[in-house]
Amino acid sequence: MLPIAVQNATKTFRLTTCTRASLVPAGAFALTPQAASSLVNNNCGNFGIPSRRWTHSAKWRPVQVLDEWVVKEARPISLRQLMVFGRSLTESRLISSANYVRTELPTRIAHRIRDMQRLPYVVVTNPHISDVYELYYTAFDSFRRIKEIKTLEDNEHLCKEIAKMLRAHLTVIPKLAMGILECSGLMPATELDRFMNTILRSRISRRVIAEQHLALTETYNAAWFSPGAKLSESEFIGEVFIKCIAKDVINHCAKAVQELARSDNGPNTKIPEIKVNGHLDASFPYILSHLEYIIGELLRNSVEAVIEKHQQSRNPASQPPPIEVTVCEAQQHVIIRISDQGGGIPRDTLPYLWSFGKGPLKNQRLENLGQVPLMAATLQELKVNDGKLAVLQSNEHTNLHDSSLHSLSTRPPNLRLGMGLPLSRVYAEYWAGSLELHSLEGYGVDAFLQISKLGNKNEQLTTRAAMDAV
Repeated sequence: MLPIAVQNATKTFRLTTCTRASLVPAGAFALTPQAASSLVNNNCGNFGIPSRRWTHSAKWRPVQVLDEWVVKEARPISLRQLMVFGRSLTESRLISSANYVRTELPTRIAHRIRDMQRLPYVVVTNPHISDVYELYYTAFDSFRRIKEIKTLEDNEHLCKEIAKMLRAHLTVIPKLAMGILECSGLMPATELDRFMNTILRSRISRRVIAEQHLALTETYNAAWFSPGAKLSESEFIGEVFIKCIAKDVINHCAKAVQELARSDNGPNTKIPEIKVNGHLDASFPYILSHLEYIIGELLRNSVEAVIEKHQQSRNPASQPPPIEVTVCEAQQHVIIRISDQGGGIPRDTLPYLWSFGKGPLKNQRLENLGQVPLMAATLQELKVNDGKLAVLQSNEHTNLHDSSLHSLSTRPPNLRLGMGLPLSRVYAEYWAGSLELHSLEGYGVDAFLQISKLGNKNEQLTTRAAMDAV
């Protein structure tokens, strides 16, 4: 039976179908892709969709294929679990890790596919979200077919599939962001943001367990490694940096951001000094790329704001006020405060600070995102040489696989995407931390990043799909 919008031409019924289609799984509609596309173009044109025709190319499958996976809950992990498991690495532990990844990836992907199937059909037919759906289903279909890992050769095959998925999914963030912006008139902004946060948090979780396993495999296969030998606390265990010293990470990010500001504004531009004080020896286990991304985005925002405000001051030739970074170590957590004198956040922007899909610069963000084909959301994407991004290594730890640490995009330094803060908060909250901003209009901003010092907090997941599986 066709949706009501096909049967009734009134605007009221069209609105009901286009915005409330989540009552029925998208894959269950008795429509061909061509008929669905026609429905979108002909019946939803009054609700702010761009005038260009949307095409629908995804291969929709029966929803029952997902049911046995969606009823499963993901098995959360913590940084401490990753460290303890990988510290004494043996063949049996590596194979155990492989089987965890083999079953966990399709489970987590299945929940997100079901979330997308619950979206209004007019949203899912957006070409960007449709592409993401196809990527997810292809990955799900590949991993669910992999048999139990019993040998190191089986594990090598699994690792190839994992690396293939990581490369293919580098397009997910910009595609999702563009899709959300284009669909901002078709669903309430709060629902779109909730969907985006869930998708991104799940994406982080999959990349953590996938890249962790690839890194453990690399360690096991390394010529220097002796199976069963305990790794030093000064090293990485997989992707987990056991002793992440806050001061060192901040200084590294500060240098990268200052170089970026010079390349963006010119070599003669006055760049604010970044001062670090407080508990300079504070350390904790963490995924280094996560921390670098958060601190890098916060410092980048502060540096840009201070430069802009200082250039408009009475004495632009003087040195701009410094950016103060304070590290505070407590028994169970570390707080990093970043304070600037960049004039604060504009009043018209403040309500949309953490939103992916709304705000006064939505159209500009959409245009900018169109210029970013790949995004791994790592600090490495900030390094620019002659207009091209180059890998920015933070330490001697390098991975041979194609992980997000080595993924590059073509993002110019002055291309603002409007995603830095909401995405940084997703990263911070993933390991049960937090990110808050306090703006003093006309003066500056204080950003507070809280991190679990002990690494014993489970990853924060949204595992159940938006509605029941069956």
